[in-house]
Order: sequence, then C-alpha cells, then structure tokens
Amino acid sequence: MEVLEKIQKQVDSAAIVIYMKGTPQFPQCGFSARASQTLASTGVEFAYVNIFEDQEVFQSLPDFADWPTFPQIYFNSELVGGGDIIIEMAEQDTLKDAMQEAVEKYNS
Repeated sequence: MEVLEKIQKQVDSAAIVIYMKGTPQFPQCGFSARASQTLASTGVEFAYVNIFEDQEVFQSLPDFADWPTFPQIYFNSELVGGGDIIIEMAEQDTLKDAMQEAVEKYNS
C-alpha cells in the first residue's frame, strides 16, 4: 500500500484524527501537547497517529493536504488545520460543537 493511501485510510478511520508528535498521554512537542489537550478538554473522543512511529507518514503527511507543519487535525477526512486553529476554535466556543457534529456525521 502506498503511503498516501495509508494516510487516507487513517483519516477515514475515525471522525476526528490528530497527527501529532507523540501521543496525547506522552506528547513530544509543545504544539502537539496543546492541540491534543484542547481536543481532550471537549470530552469528545478522537483518534491520534504518532508520526514518529512511521517515518513514511511523517515524511509524506505535509504533501497529503499541503499543510507543512504538525500537528494536523482532520474532521471527517478533511483537514481542519493545526493546533493554533483548534485552540482558536476552543477560545471561540466552537470546537466542541464542531467535534460533536463531525462524530454525528461520521456515525450516520
């Protein structure tokens, strides 16, 4: 399987997926830590991919959605953006609703 197909399967596998450095329990950079903590603070379930566990994904993900940095957050297979966007959504009180909508859409 080609790496871009693998990434597509990963983003299709859950309503919300964050590609991050490390895991939500053990983030390995500040941006990934803040983004995963912000997602977790909503109480809405999300999946994660530790980009350090697969060098092909790490190398190819920036090309997948033309987004050069990590973390990358996807709702229903579409790139929402990075940690700054998620944090801004949380500050505007729109993140939890957007995540819940993504889960409802995914499960329907």
